[in-house]
Amino acid sequence: MTLAEILSNEELRRHEFPVCREKIYLAHAAVCPLPRRVAEAIATYATAATQDDQEAIVLESLTARTRELAARLLSCQPAEIALVGPTSLALSLVASGLRLRKGHNVLVCFEDYPSNVYPWMAMTERGVQVRFLNTRRPGMIRSVDVMGQVDEQTKLVALASCHFVSGWRIEVDTIGKYLRERGILFCLDGIQTLGAFPTHATHADFLAADAHKWLLGPCASGLLFARNGVADHVHPPVLGWNNVQCPDYVTQEQITLRSGAQRFEAGSLNLLGIAGLAAALELLLEIGVEAIGAELLRKRALLIPALLAKGYTVLHAEASPAHASGIVTVCKPGEAMPALHQKLKDAGVVTSLRADKQGQRYIRLSPHFYNTDAELHRALELF
Repeated sequence: MTLAEILSNEELRRHEFPVCREKIYLAHAAVCPLPRRVAEAIATYATAATQDDQEAIVLESLTARTRELAARLLSCQPAEIALVGPTSLALSLVASGLRLRKGHNVLVCFEDYPSNVYPWMAMTERGVQVRFLNTRRPGMIRSVDVMGQVDEQTKLVALASCHFVSGWRIEVDTIGKYLRERGILFCLDGIQTLGAFPTHATHADFLAADAHKWLLGPCASGLLFARNGVADHVHPPVLGWNNVQCPDYVTQEQITLRSGAQRFEAGSLNLLGIAGLAAALELLLEIGVEAIGAELLRKRALLIPALLAKGYTVLHAEASPAHASGIVTVCKPGEAMPALHQKLKDAGVVTSLRADKQGQRYIRLSPHFYNTDAELHRALELF
């Protein structure tokens, strides 16, 4: 199945993405509806699990296949993938497990989604200095901003690959290379680009993303990339039978963690969610993430001029292709965004209502590759 086939064959599109039958869904930066094949993969596994040991029937084959698919998406090794679920959990495991001490500092963006702020803020309890990145404009991080604000005591920089409100994508490779040369760890919250744009882990040390946004997978079934050679220096605070060596399930006298990314998988895995995640990854790889990214930028180019013509302010409307994303966020002086959000919802158009720390409300549109131009035009008529 190709992107062109989906957009030109309405019967196929509605079959693969049932949400299209009833709604125009433009909120993939929030929580996605499940594609048919993802829901069927979960149902198939659930049915099989009624007949036998629900782990034994799929555990090794399913987890190995999911790690391999995720590795293809991230351009890494399967052994560098942990299947730990929510982004918040993955980032917290990294932040809590790093052996940083008083005098060290980490650099984060206070305007990021809370999942990528609170775990690092908690480091202050250990005497680590948490610095907040200074930027010229909200939700807009340039490489020079990062380069100019690290020093010899900076041990980690934690950023989002794309800001969840502004839609600004950072230069992951440029920042990552710079930090790697200086021995500074780089942790990415990749949830707003993974599945939407090519997002490689080549120049990152950690990357976390749940599946329920652009990956088109189930909630709490995400992944954590932990680079070989770095993962073993993190001591996760959550321990269990799966990440501590215990042959034949017999408790040992000493705690010896598993090596690599799987040291973050403390106990039983969310196999229902992983079954759906695997199907979602297969779908995205079949369509091709480069093709998806190009299509999202094309949709953005359709939406922005029309919204500007209607008097809306579009955050980072001028962003270059390197920084633009599938997120288009708007507001309009004198117009109540909550009322517009409800109007759209009543008409069957699903968007997101978001706010900044100044209290300004926005409508955020985030179409995915399967949304048609006809759907976007129908949504624009309501603005």
